[in-house]
Amino acid sequence: MDFVMSIQAVILGVVQGLTEFLPVSSSGHLNIAQHLMGMEEAGLFLDVMLHVGTLIAVVVFYHKLIWRLIKAFISLVKDIFTGKFKWSKMDGDRNLIVMLVIGLIPLFLLFIPIPGTDLKIKDLADLFAGKEFFIVVGISLLVTSSLLALGMFMTKRNSKGKHSQGGKNGRTNYTVLDAIVVGIGQCFAAVFPGLSRSGTTLALGQSRGINKQAALDYTFILGIPAIIAAAVLEVKDLDTSTLNSETIIAVLCGVVAAAVVGYFAIVLFKWLLKTDKMYVFVIYTAILGLAVIGISTYEMVTGNYVSFL
Repeated sequence: MDFVMSIQAVILGVVQGLTEFLPVSSSGHLNIAQHLMGMEEAGLFLDVMLHVGTLIAVVVFYHKLIWRLIKAFISLVKDIFTGKFKWSKMDGDRNLIVMLVIGLIPLFLLFIPIPGTDLKIKDLADLFAGKEFFIVVGISLLVTSSLLALGMFMTKRNSKGKHSQGGKNGRTNYTVLDAIVVGIGQCFAAVFPGLSRSGTTLALGQSRGINKQAALDYTFILGIPAIIAAAVLEVKDLDTSTLNSETIIAVLCGVVAAAVVGYFAIVLFKWLLKTDKMYVFVIYTAILGLAVIGISTYEMVTGNYVSFL
């Protein structure tokens, strides 16, 4: 049983690491993997630790930029308290810090209560992750495909329109409105499994006229506090009394898999975006979305769940 548990943890770790950063939806793919392996849920402890694995990946990859932003943040706070801060004279790093903060503000919308229920908006994510809502994953994947196609179209338009800057295909600095739009998109991605967070925030950034590489860097850095927040919210409900050595070993295997695969997923994503091969994800999420809708429809008609393990 412990071997099967470890195999399942590694599979989920690979899925989490690969899809947390690629624009194909980690929540959707984890849902699909659990569904096809006959798992009711991955387990809260494993879910938290898989998030830690992907956090390790993005921090290692962006460690130089993160360290630069930390120093810029300290300098920014110092200037604010000494009255030297001027919005119009922010450099690129300070702009990124301020826009990251603004981009996270819409996440508080997830805590708004749903009238007539005991749920908050964020609780819909757990609801939609259930087997009976498997079709939601398929529909959300189709939306992801459409958003990625929109991002590709807008990048080409930006290279020829008013946002073009010497062939750079868009602006490098975000505005307040840019950050809010991207932040709201991240909220939707947090609720609907199958709607890619990275794909949504990237496409919305491109649609606002942001350079595709700048939009991707913003997406990954914005994901750090988002991943931490998701892990913290789950930790408060964590029951460690049920943990044993077999579970911990299995989870560690999943964490290592998520971290290693996540790092190379970032490398792959940046290369595919740079070489204009995003159509790969457009096609993939469209096909997968249709397949999930087909499986879900079959299950609803027959009453039999599809499982490979």
